[in-house]
Amino acid sequence: MGVLISGSGTNLQALIDRIAAGTLNAEIVLVISSRPSAAGLKRAAAAGIQTLALSKEIYADPWDADEVIATELKRAGAEYIIMAGYMRMVHEPLLALWPNRVVNLHPALLPSFQGAHGIADAYERGVKVTGVTVHFANAAYDQGPIIAQEPVHVEEGWTVDELEEHIHEVEHRLYPDVVQLLAEGRVRVRENLTVAVG
Repeated sequence: MGVLISGSGTNLQALIDRIAAGTLNAEIVLVISSRPSAAGLKRAAAAGIQTLALSKEIYADPWDADEVIATELKRAGAEYIIMAGYMRMVHEPLLALWPNRVVNLHPALLPSFQGAHGIADAYERGVKVTGVTVHFANAAYDQGPIIAQEPVHVEEGWTVDELEEHIHEVEHRLYPDVVQLLAEGRVRVRENLTVAVG
């Protein structure tokens, strides 16, 4: 699989750790970052994984950027694309080559609290339950077929930072679990765009 990141790479690290532990039967062939300064690039390099960082100039045209990304991922032999804290929308050059194989992680229970601020938006709304969603990416932002969800119950008195910590704990467990299901071929998208997990 290829992994797309933008920041610290903690979800990337969760995947790397599970592969190293032998509880995730997958290989990361390439890590691509939308930011050359992303700490996740160091995590990948430390694990001996090939990396690529794209500059703002390349990202000035999102379509061109995705064509570069698609070319490099194809060359690396990626069968799935795992978005791990990747803060950009993906477009046709990626989606067409990997239909229902581009996977995203969202820190809320979709379809609630879509967008880049899912944790803060849920917290500010005062929800008692939020959570984590793993879904296939498609042309509609945060609206692709849902593979898995796990709730997080918001305790009275939590700060938004405490909520974020608990969300990340779930992400680091749930995302590798879902990638393992994909590796085992147990995930199928139905015609109505819901997901069957066998």
